[in-house]
Amino acid sequence: MTTIQQLLVTAALPRLEARLLLQQVTGLSHVQLIAAPERELDADSAARFTALAERRRAGEPIAYLLGSREFYGRDFAVSPAVLIPRPETEHLVEAALERAGRGRPVRAHDFGTGSGIIAVTLALEAPTWRVSASDLSADALAVAQANAAALGASVAVSQGSWYQALPDAAERFDLIVSNPPYIAAGDHHLAEGDLRFEPGGALTDFADGLSCLRELAAGAPARLLPGGWLMVEHGFDQGEAVRALFVAAGLVEVATLSDLAGLDRLTVGRQPT
Repeated sequence: MTTIQQLLVTAALPRLEARLLLQQVTGLSHVQLIAAPERELDADSAARFTALAERRRAGEPIAYLLGSREFYGRDFAVSPAVLIPRPETEHLVEAALERAGRGRPVRAHDFGTGSGIIAVTLALEAPTWRVSASDLSADALAVAQANAAALGASVAVSQGSWYQALPDAAERFDLIVSNPPYIAAGDHHLAEGDLRFEPGGALTDFADGLSCLRELAAGAPARLLPGGWLMVEHGFDQGEAVRALFVAAGLVEVATLSDLAGLDRLTVGRQPT
């Protein structure tokens, strides 16, 4: 038999990560692990923890090993079929709630929803909204649907590429949001850190990093109601280029907003009234 303390030492991981993996395997709380380091674990639990620790040492994201990640105060299920939620995306949610208005009967759509963090959060934070979401990946949509069900959010989903995913050719929205693939092909970040394990098609457009943003901007006027907003997340060095795309599409009140680090993070624009 192996004790909790022995496993924490032999894991060769940061203590917090090792404890999180032990919680995943044993079902014990953080407090229980700290309070009883001499507690012995059965061979099966020890073996499962050792396997997880080995995968983490190889660089696999802790979120995938745990199967969840917190976003906007809620736990969302994640898998290698979807991007790992990042706190920067919360700025997109906040901008949407502020500009579209929480208490209004807003029709909102989230393109490239992935795990559903944006759509589900909007549906829960603004119960008067009618929220829908789409993704090209059926596996990603399954994760999004599971998150919506688990968190009690009403989100209609559809599969397809960008505007082709919308089932109603005439439907228009007060708000379109998206965190699309915006990393350029060959960017060194794709071979570093967690990005090595995340779905490539959700990270890069396999081109200049702007092709999905071009499509979203160009198609927005036909899908936005008068006064409706388009809001997209993008790379820290893409603000000027995305603003130009929005202006070329005829949107007004175009602006790029920064994250807490002062980096360009999202661009917004409005359909003329």
